[in-house]
Amino acid sequence: MSLVELIAGADERGLTVSGLACLDRCVSLLGGDDESLRPLWTSLTDGSDAEDWATRLEQTRVKLGPDDPAAPVASAEGEATFLARRMLATAPATRSGADLREWADDCSVAALRIHRLLDASATGPSSVDSHREGRTEGISPLVAAELRRQITVLELLAGHGSGGLRQALAVSTEGRRVLRAVVSRRARGRA
Repeated sequence: MSLVELIAGADERGLTVSGLACLDRCVSLLGGDDESLRPLWTSLTDGSDAEDWATRLEQTRVKLGPDDPAAPVASAEGEATFLARRMLATAPATRSGADLREWADDCSVAALRIHRLLDASATGPSSVDSHREGRTEGISPLVAAELRRQITVLELLAGHGSGGLRQALAVSTEGRRVLRAVVSRRARGRA
């Protein structure tokens, strides 16, 4: 099943986890650390109500920066940071409805674009739409790994419900470390 189909068939918990996991893998672009999104993950595991999610989301936004993302900078890192800020800024305060599905879908595209921007081996068109639909010819290694992580997270939630949260967090943590290493390597290359 393609990523687009998995997102279309996901329930509200799956959509929330999908969007949050994409943001979590890119949080280092916002200056965040491994614990920056922990309160949001916790609200999904401890049975918190929707109001608690909204409160924790606002606290996270304040901690990680402005609600209104600045215009993208004319560099791969600048555009990647812009996309990550937009993921956080557009997260819905309620974990239901069409806004949640749109956010999860937008986060999926943004995370793949971030990985595409930061992948030194990436060539060809910058669109990730065909990859999300299941066509992977010409996909770069970093984008392929992110695509696999997104699919894995959605499959874990679909197959295990709330029991898949811990595994989804582990998948996200691995991806966060990979992207942090890529950003660090690019910074060293510029120095």
